[in-house]
Amino acid sequence: MSHQQDRVRPSGSATALNEAYDTALLDLDGVVYAGGEAIVHAVDSLAAARAGGMHLAYVTNNALRTPDAVAEHLTELGVPAEPSDVITSAQAVARLVADQLPSGARVLAIGGEGLRVALRERGLEPVESADDDPAAVVQGYGGPDMTWGRFAEASYAVRRGLPWFASNTDLTIPGARGIAPGNGAAVEVVRIATGAEPQVAGKPLPPMHRETVLRTGAQRPIVVGDRLDTDIEGAFNGGVDSLLVLTGVTDAAQLLAAPPEHRPTYVDRDLRGLLTGQPEVTPDMDAYRCGGWTALVRGDALALEGEGDALDGLRALCAAAWAFAGAGVCGLDAGKALASLQL
Repeated sequence: MSHQQDRVRPSGSATALNEAYDTALLDLDGVVYAGGEAIVHAVDSLAAARAGGMHLAYVTNNALRTPDAVAEHLTELGVPAEPSDVITSAQAVARLVADQLPSGARVLAIGGEGLRVALRERGLEPVESADDDPAAVVQGYGGPDMTWGRFAEASYAVRRGLPWFASNTDLTIPGARGIAPGNGAAVEVVRIATGAEPQVAGKPLPPMHRETVLRTGAQRPIVVGDRLDTDIEGAFNGGVDSLLVLTGVTDAAQLLAAPPEHRPTYVDRDLRGLLTGQPEVTPDMDAYRCGGWTALVRGDALALEGEGDALDGLRALCAAAWAFAGAGVCGLDAGKALASLQL
């Protein structure tokens, strides 16, 4: 189903996804690894997809690390990768800045090494202070040790009327100890201090999709992610299909409540979903069937009947919830139906 229509149910595919698409555009945190360690089944699944001829590209909104560092980490985890396989929001925002400034322009860089490397790659000169005569301000995630003074420097420059760019606006970032403030939280600090609005490059916005396609040359890409508001919406905005894996931040209840731009083409437990076809969800009057399950709406609640793979039950529930949301029915109680699946 085209992204330009309201997707009312997950799509099916008789062909394994690694054969139906030439390139997987993979998010990292929550998809390939979590807390620095590989997610279960990720290493073997990606190896099998690569052996089958699928190109793997790793697309991250995290602007802190360089592509070299990301590729080295992936290789250490057992997922061989080259720096050219990694696309970061730092690269996307650097291209966005370079399209608007002359080569050699000074840019106040509020972020980590990944941002500085990306700016230099585009012929721009990163500087550290608002007093270094910058032509623009670029803000990217700088890690947990970034000081308050860096936000002050950004605010001084933005209040002088300089163009302001942000690699991404993710409010949170996952880590080994839990969820921490992300670049979006830092951007909010400068926004509050200045009243200005940045130009944003990262997922789900078009500059990130453009950067990814330019660097990978993908003809039939599929976006693979765990976040509805970045990965899946980014695929929607780019007009490409997507696979949501349930190894990260999105749970079943959030998926059922997703608006059209947050509805993935496919849903699976983990990256093993790349290696298989996807079962079709078929409508039957006001019910939706997938595998051995049938989902429908009874009163103000979603109901589920049948048995089989719990993921098929979730796919059927998505179809029912999304169809009735399109019909103007909202706030359906899914608690009992989801409890029966024991996902």
